[in-house]
Amino acid sequence: MNFFKRAWLNLIAKKGRSILLILVTSAIMLFVLAGLLIKNAANTATEHAKKNVGATLTLSANREAAFKKMRASQSSDSTDSTSDSTKKTMPKLTMASVKLSDVKQIAQLANVASYNVTSSTSVNAKSFDAISTSSTSTKSVMQGGPGGDDKASTSQGDITISGVSDTAASFSDSGAKITKGRGLTASDANTNNVVIESELAKQDNLAVGDSITVKATSGSKTYKLKIVGIYKASSSATTGMQMGPNASDPANSIYTSYTLANTIKGTKYKNTADSVTFTISDPAKVSAVKKAGQKLINTSKYSLSANDASYQSIKASMNNVKSFADKIVWLVAIAGTVILALIVILMIRERRYEIGVLLSLGEARWKIIAQFFVEMVVVLLISVGIAGAGGQFVGNKLGAQLVSQQTTTQTSSTQSQGGPGGQMGGQAPSGDSNGGGAPSGNFGGRNQTPTKAEKTKLNVQVTAQDLGELAGLGLVIVLISITAGSVGILRLQPRKVLID
Repeated sequence: MNFFKRAWLNLIAKKGRSILLILVTSAIMLFVLAGLLIKNAANTATEHAKKNVGATLTLSANREAAFKKMRASQSSDSTDSTSDSTKKTMPKLTMASVKLSDVKQIAQLANVASYNVTSSTSVNAKSFDAISTSSTSTKSVMQGGPGGDDKASTSQGDITISGVSDTAASFSDSGAKITKGRGLTASDANTNNVVIESELAKQDNLAVGDSITVKATSGSKTYKLKIVGIYKASSSATTGMQMGPNASDPANSIYTSYTLANTIKGTKYKNTADSVTFTISDPAKVSAVKKAGQKLINTSKYSLSANDASYQSIKASMNNVKSFADKIVWLVAIAGTVILALIVILMIRERRYEIGVLLSLGEARWKIIAQFFVEMVVVLLISVGIAGAGGQFVGNKLGAQLVSQQTTTQTSSTQSQGGPGGQMGGQAPSGDSNGGGAPSGNFGGRNQTPTKAEKTKLNVQVTAQDLGELAGLGLVIVLISITAGSVGILRLQPRKVLID
């Protein structure tokens, strides 16, 4: 009788022992499969993050260098000043405008998918009323309204002009969305097309297709703007960065093409920007693109800062999950090998008489060991099937718990460090007749650095490849267990076994 047939008959005859072996092996395979599934899902989530989370580089004025220059100027003025203190003047912080010629060079670099130009200033409402807040003074309320006194205008307007090259890129950061009409694109350059906030539109009965008039904060020049879209600002829109008596309300932010914002600011701002945000196609290449971009700009005037916090957060979280999944696989594999080895040893001790009879009949020792191996392989195949049926459920539950734990840990760490801060967009134009003196930055509730944690979900799926890996690992465990448990067979003497 060959050992294959003997193995099958033994499994059928010893149903209780076979069921016990199947249950133990299934439990081991189930947790090994869960570890493999979580690891593979974490790899997939990381790759997905590269394509969807994205990363950006922001080109703006080098604030550190500008402050250093201002302090040097202040020190020089103090040394050369006369005894008359009234003649002293405070040094002015001068921020360099970003040249679009430099922007186009960086845009040609590999892995740069697109870019968004930002140029901001402020104006006063003329043919409509800006939204007033409870803290706004009476004088401020009267500014810029229909028929208002132009002489009441100050250097800071009640309407923020956020000039961009594409509102879609800007709204993706702020959480705002278009509700009527359309957003602005590159084709709106050199036009007076604008997108206004829905609350401002409701207050002044404005609709897509209407025209509004705004007035420069200095002088009497006015600009007629055409509304092509209406957007809804995010409920969490940042308001602290906006300037002007009424501009504390996000609804007072009007999006225009950056070319129009530059026109309002003055002729010297033509073909410039406050800041430019480059979208990187592969977040893993951010450092390389930044290094290449720095070679194309004057780093004493400009800075190129990377923002891949969302990708790095997901990557760190998934690396921790993968590390834990690896530990699960190794621990379960080692524990499973030990458990199965002990079971095999006990099984062999119980079947000493059977082994002695087979040896006395001239059966080769390797065939006896092969019989045990075949029995365990049959048990393993059944266990792999059971594990495959329940592995996805266990993997999803365990994976969700791991991701939740990692997200909670990273959120607590971020909060304890104060969270990521927003950044100024770059230049703060001052002294220009039409510039309004409004500082650039994140107007209209836009945050270039997202503060909201990215939520990651593991998509655990059992595939044929996963089952193949599980079966291969299971065979290794069974082989080691049988080898360890069969050492005694090689030392058995048939005569002594039968006499005992």
